Amino acid sequence: MSGLVSDSWWRKTLYITGGALLAAAAYLLHELLSIRKEQQLDSKDAIILHQFSRPKNGVPSLSPFCLKMETYLRMVDLPYQNYFDGSLSSQGKMPWIEYNYEQVCGTEFIIDFLEEKLGVSLNKSLSAQEQAVARAITTMVEEHLYWTIAYCQWVDNVQETQRMLDLPGPLSDLLKWILCQLTGGIVKREMYCHGIGCFTKEEVYTLMEKDMRTLATLLGDKKYIMGPKLSSVDATVFGHLAQAMWTLPGTRPEQLIKGELINLAMYCERIRRKFWPEWFVDLEDFCYDSDNEASSGTPTCMLDLGLFSRTDTLEESDLSLLSQSNTHSQDSDHSGRSLSDSDIEADGSDVEQQVKGEIQ
Repeated sequence: MSGLVSDSWWRKTLYITGGALLAAAAYLLHELLSIRKEQQLDSKDAIILHQFSRPKNGVPSLSPFCLKMETYLRMVDLPYQNYFDGSLSSQGKMPWIEYNYEQVCGTEFIIDFLEEKLGVSLNKSLSAQEQAVARAITTMVEEHLYWTIAYCQWVDNVQETQRMLDLPGPLSDLLKWILCQLTGGIVKREMYCHGIGCFTKEEVYTLMEKDMRTLATLLGDKKYIMGPKLSSVDATVFGHLAQAMWTLPGTRPEQLIKGELINLAMYCERIRRKFWPEWFVDLEDFCYDSDNEASSGTPTCMLDLGLFSRTDTLEESDLSLLSQSNTHSQDSDHSGRSLSDSDIEADGSDVEQQVKGEIQ
């Protein structure tokens, strides 16, 4: 009898102590995340882009949808303000914009809104059939390829992703670990609901490879997806392929895009040079160590940057390749962020909102 009482007492003590520790940890995390002074922004005649904070490795965003939206704004040459507060839209989406006190979320709806309000469009030169093809490509990338890249980023390669996150505070490592674990769980759950999460790891990567090979075939030796001129689908494709190109070192997506599907890498680099001059990329980023058993074990380098111009349709601004690719912009700081960009970064971390919301 005394043994049973003792065992019960230890269990109660363990439960109480564990609960107290969890409550203290939750309270501390809440306090760290809630210490944020919201800045009041005037969106009159100004585009305010809400998105996740910049990662450490110089890539503008680990979210393909945030990168898509900001790249699109640069493609149509619309001035905008970045707001890295991490707060989600009323629909729980990221990114989202404010313009003239109107809020719009969802990249497709944002693009439609800007076309209607400001008269900008990248698709005017496309025929009705070409616009249908562009929409089909967008759907494949955002509703299928996205999940395979997200799986590699937040599940299979989560340790590398964790190192790329940039969160302030003395408990940044702990917060990054919590964020990655929670995000990985959300990705796996949503992949299962989507249907693609029912497959094995090898099957998921097989689907990813098929999508990337499809994009490589559609691109061919053209400058952009639909031909010599930009269209909105290029912002979509770039936002997603950039994750494989620059955020997943040593993984199968990176090896594929920098190896056999070299035209996709050239495509990404072409857009990066043209619309992200402050985004510094070291030449080492164009090499990877192949894990294939047939490999000699030596690094496999991409083609020389000068060979990226595979068509005669490049503008003169694209000819200064090495000067743009190997040196920082004069208006950039050591992190590669443009000093002339009117970015506003709120105090504190966007961890809580990132966990609760969808990345799209």
